Amino acid sequence: MISSILKEETKQEHDKTEETLQSKKIFDRSYTLEDYKKLLIHNYFLISKYEPQVNKLLSSYPELKLDVRTKINAIARDLSDLGVGINSDNSAANDLNNEAEAFGALYVMEGSTLGGNVIVKQLRKNPAFENITFNYFGIYGEKTGLLWQEFKAFLDEKINEKDYESCISGARKAYQILA
Repeated sequence: MISSILKEETKQEHDKTEETLQSKKIFDRSYTLEDYKKLLIHNYFLISKYEPQVNKLLSSYPELKLDVRTKINAIARDLSDLGVGINSDNSAANDLNNEAEAFGALYVMEGSTLGGNVIVKQLRKNPAFENITFNYFGIYGEKTGLLWQEFKAFLDEKINEKDYESCISGARKAYQILA
């Protein structure tokens, strides 16, 4: 199924992103507020670039619950709370060309939210993050796992083998913004 293929085919991009954003430091409590701001900025560029495109390209699928999956306001609120101003220049990445690419980009955005659950749990153990509100990474709360499973099932159902390469391309485009 495509969700398994995406995980395998984009493992290198995923690992590069984790290295670039110094994810290992999250677990040893050496992650700083500046590291976290950088992580949010990278995610902001991803969300601000692709969320509108995904919403447009996949609007014919109400079962995706794209209104529930919107994250731009949550991440903008986190950045504002941290005093980070953002220039919304979205020209750095390629546009999504079709539904399959949109599904691939959404796979990365939803996966980031799934990973965000782990990030929030770890950062809450770090005294430097005592007063931080995690609107973006904690956006789904207890529904994170359920929403991820629903998305993967829908993705596996909707993406046909002929669209695998386009879906993988969309995921890779999303990872290019994060890395």
